[in-house]
Amino acid sequence: MTLDLARIRAETPGVAQNPGGAYLHNAGAALMPRCVLDAQKAHLDLEAAIGGYAAADREAERLDAVYDSVARLLNAAPDEIALVENATVAWQMAFYGLALTFAPGDRILTAQAEYGANYVAFLQVAKRSGAVIEVIPNDASGQIDVAALETMIDPRVKLIAITWVPTNGGLANPAAAIGAVARAHGIPYLLDGCQAVGQMVVDVATIGCDMFSATGRKFLRGPRGTGFLYVRRAMLAELEPPLLDHFAAPWVARDRYELRPDARRFENWENNYAARAGLGAAVDYALAIGMPEIEDRCRRLSTRLRDGLRALPGVTVRDLGTAPSAIVSFTHAAIPAGEVVARAAAAGITIGCSDPDTTRLDAEARDLPVLVRASPHYYNSEDEIDRLVALVAGLGT
Repeated sequence: MTLDLARIRAETPGVAQNPGGAYLHNAGAALMPRCVLDAQKAHLDLEAAIGGYAAADREAERLDAVYDSVARLLNAAPDEIALVENATVAWQMAFYGLALTFAPGDRILTAQAEYGANYVAFLQVAKRSGAVIEVIPNDASGQIDVAALETMIDPRVKLIAITWVPTNGGLANPAAAIGAVARAHGIPYLLDGCQAVGQMVVDVATIGCDMFSATGRKFLRGPRGTGFLYVRRAMLAELEPPLLDHFAAPWVARDRYELRPDARRFENWENNYAARAGLGAAVDYALAIGMPEIEDRCRRLSTRLRDGLRALPGVTVRDLGTAPSAIVSFTHAAIPAGEVVARAAAAGITIGCSDPDTTRLDAEARDLPVLVRASPHYYNSEDEIDRLVALVAGLGT
């Protein structure tokens, strides 16, 4: 199916508000479609009219349907989905729940391009438990070497935790091939899908991950302050959340609680229901367009951008992997990344920077400075891509 780009752009208020510009910062926070804004505003209006509790009761069916929507997006079951405040909370609830079982000498295997927040959590748990962190080597393309991962497996490996699409470098790690190794050896597999959801087809059954965390605000085009966690049903019995309230674990007797049997054990009672309504609208919008179609357009636009940038003297594209994502990272030989971003902003083009400390191991291995990060999405036009290339081409003149 061909995307109706004109309709999609008309349904994106931010496009009309920036005529002649280009919003290419979707790896940070994408522009929301009108239906997402409407869903949030409608719920806020209802809360203002009848109160938060009554609004949640009246809209309970629609709010509960968000679990079904996220489950369809991931090819999971609704009881395997938890809705939380952001992707970091989602990832931490899974990781720290599992880390409660770590002992001295247990091994955590992760990626060279692992995200800073995740690696800091590894360091904290290693300090507390005596577990060790080991980095899986990359292959010649810069993505995780699955054959090398296989040689690292032994009974001390208690977790494989990687970021599927790192915050910079354009990389998309071979998530399903890693999942096959994890499943073959019975090792829990935690996949950070924060930058993948919304730009790529995600099938947790095919990938073979036990836990998957993601956000609403990036390529999914949902609100800030939303995220979700998938936990495979068979894995639920092995994870007790590091934090509990009486929603996650009902207080059934003076001296006893019982964990919920589903993934909602990773939630707490209080929620931003307006944001949840917006998240549900964002997921449904993406599903209606079609994730295969979205992925195809994202790849074509990012390839167009990379090819255009590579043709420019003094510009180096810093992306890795055999199937790059829609995150395009580059540097200009004469102009620092922050100045490139500022000059783009002055021309109405929104892009961002990626600091070395967000992926410190990768940055040190490749001696990377601050990178310029541009992240096109399916609602962008080819003209907007070319506009950025033309701007970068003129920076040195």
